[in-house]
Amino acid sequence: MKQPYLSVIIPCYNEAKRLPDTLLDIDKHLSHVSFPYEIIVVDNNSKDATREIAKRFAQFVKNVRVIECRTQGKGAAVQKGMLEATGKIRLFTDADNSTSIEHFFLMEQHFSDFDIVIGSRDVEGAKMVPPQPWYKRLLGDTGNLVIQVLLLRGVPDTQCGFKAFTEKVALEIFSKITCLKWSFDVEALVIAKERGFRVKEIPVTWVNDIRSLVRPLDYIKFFLEVFKIKIKQIRGLYKV
Repeated sequence: MKQPYLSVIIPCYNEAKRLPDTLLDIDKHLSHVSFPYEIIVVDNNSKDATREIAKRFAQFVKNVRVIECRTQGKGAAVQKGMLEATGKIRLFTDADNSTSIEHFFLMEQHFSDFDIVIGSRDVEGAKMVPPQPWYKRLLGDTGNLVIQVLLLRGVPDTQCGFKAFTEKVALEIFSKITCLKWSFDVEALVIAKERGFRVKEIPVTWVNDIRSLVRPLDYIKFFLEVFKIKIKQIRGLYKV
């Protein structure tokens, strides 16, 4: 079987209601492309019917496969998907389809010059529909400021769930990440920075789902993990 050009990785935890529409939308946009691709649904110990629904879709939606990740955390699910994927380009996207797979076609052109291409809600041309509630925006902006000051100056949005990596870089980065909850994006980008990988940001239209599963406590845990990443960076643990 020919190696896929693109692997789309979808980490899932209790996404039985939102996953079907996301899979159908991805299939709609990719079914006409000329390159081979795969869609990997990574079930992260869901307590609802996510796994069963994904397996049912795999029977009639082209190139879908379902794998399980027993280690809890979105970062763990993305890590497993990235390491088990076979594509030359490996993209992870959220199960709520907040960033449409259409944006991959804007990303693709940049891989001749960059190793990683990430979606951003905070660069010129980006849109957020509808706008986030003020308190979420405040927490997000505060988090972005902390991250820029401590770790990733000049990267205004590290948390958009739409990031693509070349095969080589995906394997190198995701075999090294240790933050397996919400801050894995930050750790992945810090590893990329420390190892000299080239990162490109593109504007995305991000659809805000009011059913977001992120709780206020998750923000606190996120900040604690960011400080741990900083300590590891100071100790030189992310260098080659």
